[in-house]
Amino acid sequence: MQEDSPVQNENTPDTATEQPQRAGRRSRLIVLGAAALVVLGLGGVAVATTGSDRPAPTAVSADAQSRAEAASRADRSARESSAPVSPSASPTPSPSTASASPTPTKTATAKPKPKKTTKPTPAWVDPMPGAAVTSCYGQRWGTLHAGIDLALPSGTPIHAAAAGTVVQAGDAADGYGNSVFVDHGNGYLTHYAHQSRIAVTVGQKVKANQVIGYEGATGDATGPHLHFEVHQGMWNQIDPAPFMRARGVDLGC
Repeated sequence: MQEDSPVQNENTPDTATEQPQRAGRRSRLIVLGAAALVVLGLGGVAVATTGSDRPAPTAVSADAQSRAEAASRADRSARESSAPVSPSASPTPSPSTASASPTPTKTATAKPKPKKTTKPTPAWVDPMPGAAVTSCYGQRWGTLHAGIDLALPSGTPIHAAAAGTVVQAGDAADGYGNSVFVDHGNGYLTHYAHQSRIAVTVGQKVKANQVIGYEGATGDATGPHLHFEVHQGMWNQIDPAPFMRARGVDLGC
């Protein structure tokens, strides 16, 4: 029994020595734990007192982000609703507005019809336009043919060569047959012979180109024609061709 005791004393830990060591380690651990708690407490206080310098906890950050996103959506919704729907500067008025102030309609005004203008009648005209000349002024069969013969079918209208007053209308004798004499008030008269019918009376005022009778073959005539004379004073016949030509009328002689 005495021989085994040293071995046991060598291998077996000294209980009296280990207990103080364990107690020391435990005390150090307690101190360290307390120090850690103090540090954590101080850190929490620092975070609470200086939150603007350090990031907020995760839960707080998520809540703030949600509120920011909600505010952004609300702000964007307000902007989108206030924006004009159409870029048009002058939107189409609503029916109520249009009915309240109707747009004046332009009434179509009838354009005045252009007045028909007629060319003024020349002072002197051809007494029977388009007629064929069958005889001119001059000697014929040994006697003076004192006028120009103009031929067209019987009944063709005969026109006054110029304005004047009818001084004779009827049978003029000497082979002239039915005749009309027009005094033009300038010392000249015109004579229209061989008419089938007379359309004017003595004393009547006539205008240039007015119908005074109709072509025929009364008196000494071989066929229907107008015997046209110009008198410089009554029964003083002159050549009608140069007289009328000087007044813009060519009778073809």
